[in-house]
Amino acid sequence: MALKRSPDFRPPPWEIGFTMVEDRTDSPLTLKFGHEELIIRRRYELISIVNDFFIAIWFLLGSILFLYPEYEKAAIWMFIIGSFQFLVRPTIRLISHIHLQRIPSSNWES
Repeated sequence: MALKRSPDFRPPPWEIGFTMVEDRTDSPLTLKFGHEELIIRRRYELISIVNDFFIAIWFLLGSILFLYPEYEKAAIWMFIIGSFQFLVRPTIRLISHIHLQRIPSSNWES
C-alpha cells in the first residue's frame, strides 16, 4: 500500500532529501529498428540474466579446455573470468535496488 500525501505537504527539514519515490517502476527502454520496436522491460533483471549466460559459457568453455593439457592455462583464465562475473551478479542486484535519479532543476526548492 503506497503512502499518499496531499499536494501541499512539506516534510520537516530533517526529512528533505530523503523522500521515497512512490510506486517507482523500471521504465522500459525502446529501441527502434525501421518499422519494428524492441521494448526492454526490467532492464536490471535482463542484465542479470545475460550475465548468468556468460558465467555458464565461461565455465563450460573452461571445463572443455581443461580436458586438453595444452589449453590448461586458457581454461584457468575462463574460470577466473567466470568467477569475477559471480561478483557482478550481486552488484547488478544491488544497483537495481539502489537507483540514483537526478531531480530536474524545476523541482528544486528556492
